[in-house]
Amino acid sequence: MVIRPLFKAMTEDGFLAVCSEAKGLVTLKHSATPFLKVEPFLPGHYEVLDLKPNGKVASVEMVKYHHCRDEPLHTLYDNVEKLFPGFEIETVKNNLRILFNNAVKKRLMTDRRIGCLLSGGLDSSLVAATLLKQLKEAQVQYPLQTFAIGMEDSPDLLAARKVADHIGSEHYEVLFNSEEGIQALDEVIFSLETYDITTVRASVGMYLISKYIRKNTDSVVIFSGEGSDELTQGYIYFHKAPSPEKAEEESERLLRELYLFDVLRADRTTAAHGLELRVPFLDHRFSSYYLSLPPEMRIPKNGIEKHLLRETFEDSNLIPKEILWRPKEAFSDGITSVKNSWFKILQEYVEHQVDDAMMANAAQKFPFNTPKTKEGYYYRQVFERHYPGRADWLSHYWMPKWINATDPSARTLTHYKSAVKA
Repeated sequence: MVIRPLFKAMTEDGFLAVCSEAKGLVTLKHSATPFLKVEPFLPGHYEVLDLKPNGKVASVEMVKYHHCRDEPLHTLYDNVEKLFPGFEIETVKNNLRILFNNAVKKRLMTDRRIGCLLSGGLDSSLVAATLLKQLKEAQVQYPLQTFAIGMEDSPDLLAARKVADHIGSEHYEVLFNSEEGIQALDEVIFSLETYDITTVRASVGMYLISKYIRKNTDSVVIFSGEGSDELTQGYIYFHKAPSPEKAEEESERLLRELYLFDVLRADRTTAAHGLELRVPFLDHRFSSYYLSLPPEMRIPKNGIEKHLLRETFEDSNLIPKEILWRPKEAFSDGITSVKNSWFKILQEYVEHQVDDAMMANAAQKFPFNTPKTKEGYYYRQVFERHYPGRADWLSHYWMPKWINATDPSARTLTHYKSAVKA
C-alpha cells in the first residue's frame, strides 16, 4: 500500500518534475508555464515516458501494475512461516496472527529509535503490543515509548493508559486545549495540502502529538494503526452495508483512496516534524490475505465492527479484553470528551468565521467541490490562501456511505450515538 503520495507536474512544452509533496512543485518556476499543472500520481501505477534528446519528455502510457488484492511477488522468497490453506475460522485466525506479527517484525529495520502512537483503540493497541513484544525478542536495549494525545476527560487518554500499563511501555500523555487545536488549523492544512473536512479534523491531534515527539523525545520511527479501518471494515457505517459483497467493494475503494485521506493525514502530520511513519496493517502480505477471505467473514457481526480482527486476538492476552472489544471511536472525537467534542468545538469556532452571506455565495466562489457547511468553507478558504487554484487535488470529500449523512463525523451517526448512550 502507498504510504507517501506522489505528485507530478508537466509543462505544456514537455518538462517533467515529480515530488512527494505538491508544495515542492507549486513553487517551481518555468518561463513558458507560469502556472504548472500539479496532479497526484496514482498509486499502483507506472508511467512510460519518451525522453527526448533536449531533456523534454512525452507520456506514452500509464499502466496499472498493482491492485490491493494482489499477493506481492516477494511472497515466493520471504521467510514467513508457512500459512495453512482453507477458510476454517481457526485456520484464518492463525494465518492472520502469523502475517500481522511478520508485518510488524519486518518494519523494525532502522538505526533510529522506534516509538508508537497509541490512541487506546483496537488498531493502535494491537500494533503497540505486538511491537513491544517484537522489540524484546530482538533484544532492543531501550524501552518502547508510546504516545497518546487528548484534552481533559478524553476517552482516548484513559484507554491508552490502560493499554500502556498492560504492555509495560514508557508512556507519554500529551494534553492540548481547544485554543491550541484551533491555532494549529492553518499549519495543518498547509502540511496536508487538502481541505477535506474529516482529514483536517483528524489531523490536528496527530500534528500536535508529532510536534511533541520531535521536540521532547528521541523517537523518530513511529508505528501507527492506520489502514486497519479501510482494510477490516472498521468504519461505523459498514453496519449499514446492504450485503457482504457491497461492503467488500467499499473496503477496496477506501484502500485505493488512502492517498487522498487517511494515509495523507498520517504521512503529512508526522513528516512535517521529521518523523518516519510505519503502518503494519497496510503490509502487502497481510492486506492481500485479508482481502482474499470470503466477504461474509469480514463484515461487522453482533453489532461490532472488525469482529474477525478482534476474534483473532481474543486468546492472545496482547491487550486488555475491554480494549480488544472497545467500539470504534473516531480519532478526531476520541481525543476530546463526549460532552464537548472536537466536532462541537470546531462548529462553534467556524460559526464566528463564516457568515450566512458567505455560504450563500459558496457555489459561485468555489464551483468545484463546493463546501456545504461553514466548517468546510473555512478549511477551503485556508487552503486557497496557501494553494490558490489547486482545489482539484481533492477529487471528492470523504463521506460515509449507505446513510443520509451531511457530515463525516461519526458523532452524527445513529449507531455511534446509541453506543455512546450505552
